[in-house]
Amino acid sequence: MTTTDLLHIARRVAVAAGELAARRRAQGVQIAASKSSPEDVVTHADRETEALIRTMLAEARPDDGFLGEETGADAGSSGLTWLVDPIDGTVNYLYDAPHWAVSIAVVEGDPEPTTWTALAGAVVNPVINEVFTATRGGGAFLGSRQLRVVEAELSLALVATGFSYQASVRSEQAATLARLISQVRDIRRTGTASLDLCAVACGRVNAFYERGLKPWDHAAGALIAREAGAVVAGLAGTVASAEFLLAAPASLADKIERILTSD
Repeated sequence: MTTTDLLHIARRVAVAAGELAARRRAQGVQIAASKSSPEDVVTHADRETEALIRTMLAEARPDDGFLGEETGADAGSSGLTWLVDPIDGTVNYLYDAPHWAVSIAVVEGDPEPTTWTALAGAVVNPVINEVFTATRGGGAFLGSRQLRVVEAELSLALVATGFSYQASVRSEQAATLARLISQVRDIRRTGTASLDLCAVACGRVNAFYERGLKPWDHAAGALIAREAGAVVAGLAGTVASAEFLLAAPASLADKIERILTSD
């Protein structure tokens, strides 16, 4: 099966899952549980949407592995693994803010960012009917429009970021942000990492960085940003992981990293 075939599956499943999540949002949201903190919530729609994704992927690719935010991991025998965030931006979803997404990627290897090879990914924002897609070596797209990152001088760069649900970690992240905010055009914090990475790909922001991202948060979005020409990396040229992820054009990436890591 080609990467194009895998993308067709990812896109079809993500669109269907987005339609379900949007219907449940219109009916009203019920919190099912909290995770890392009281602010880090899970809705019944998260669980129902992931169950639908699991079912559809199992029907299409029964031998593949699976890693989902809500239901964890199942090993496969094919060497491929699907990484799924059924509703990325759950707090936005809870508040009915129109910035949340279904994110689905398929990778070769284990679901570990430092070792996998991302093959295809789709990020769908059902509220505004946007579908971002990419395949390895095949470019990144919003619908049928091919995407390319937008270069900018550091002082004119619009930079997106995200924060932890843990208050103590947020305080540290705010201190780091303070070193950057006076040196760029402005900062955006929208609450959906997958869409922030897609925003880098299509030039809605010039860069995005965050610490603490889980594999399902960035698997699809990072591929889309990279295929649009962004450098997507961790600290000091390492592979992007939970420790750190920065996505930006090459001309900005080193400058932003130096500021963020300066004392």
